[in-house]
Amino acid sequence: MTIQVGDKIPSVNLLTMTSEGRQTISTDELFKGKKVVLFAVPGAFTPTCSEQHLPGFITYADEIKARGVNTIACIAVNDVFVMDAWGKNQNVGDKIMMLADGDGEFTKALGLELDLRGKGLGVRSQRYAMIVEDGVVKSLQIDPPKTFEISKAEAVLERL
Repeated sequence: MTIQVGDKIPSVNLLTMTSEGRQTISTDELFKGKKVVLFAVPGAFTPTCSEQHLPGFITYADEIKARGVNTIACIAVNDVFVMDAWGKNQNVGDKIMMLADGDGEFTKALGLELDLRGKGLGVRSQRYAMIVEDGVVKSLQIDPPKTFEISKAEAVLERL
């Protein structure tokens, strides 16, 4: 079952890279007492994700945070090293937290898997954006396949 507005974010461990190396962060820690914009992409370094989706959040990060958002996080079913390299390649700096859901555990818990096995990509995440306040989903926009219109940064800004 797909997570819905009003649902609590499931408790799962994710990975991120910091100056101290690979770090585990629980979703409880990530969302507790904070307003977070979380957006998911099918894969790091993929064309639409790299050329259009992630760059919009970099461009609008200051404006998003000015509306009371504590953290902007990008998540994909990729390993932490790939997410770190992609963040560096895209110059996210400290604007966006790059999160790795390497085993897809978080994505599966949300019910937002995207089966791309026939295309050589395995099981990934659907493209979505959500606004989460203190661990509760306040807004969730899931894009239809091959689009990113409702999960792009500009659309998130309209909902803040």
